[in-house]
Amino acid sequence: MSRPRPLTFDKVKTVAENRRAKYDYFIDQVFEAGIALHGTEVKSLRFGEGSIAEAYAEVRDEAVWLVNANIPEFSHGNRHNHEPKRPRKLLLHVREINKLHGAVAREGMTLVPLSIYFNGRGRAKVELALAKGKKVHDKRDTIKERDWNRDKQRLLRDRG
Repeated sequence: MSRPRPLTFDKVKTVAENRRAKYDYFIDQVFEAGIALHGTEVKSLRFGEGSIAEAYAEVRDEAVWLVNANIPEFSHGNRHNHEPKRPRKLLLHVREINKLHGAVAREGMTLVPLSIYFNGRGRAKVELALAKGKKVHDKRDTIKERDWNRDKQRLLRDRG
């Protein structure tokens, strides 16, 4: 019997975060995936460079790929430097890949990267979410709820 997965992931150093994802999507399930990187990409990430603002993931050829993530070239790299926006393979278990493929194909969900970080063992990981897109009125409701929570906290702090 395998060990149960933790509810939260061990994030030691967060490199890139997609803050807009929780505003644009209803987050259903979150997965932790390894990422296949070349040497200069790891060095660039360790310096805190990288962006996943326009990135998405797709299931193709029985593998999950991170597309359009920008990891800039390493400043001290030589002619063997990496390409900044190349598709990168995400490392997941076969059962997880099948689950993601089924959800994307049948239910019309999207794979959105939430963050890139280094775990306690120094490995680069991607927090990948299975999400459904929000409509305009859903986004308005999110803004309303966020403003109300902020006002509520302000009232409690002033009177309490």
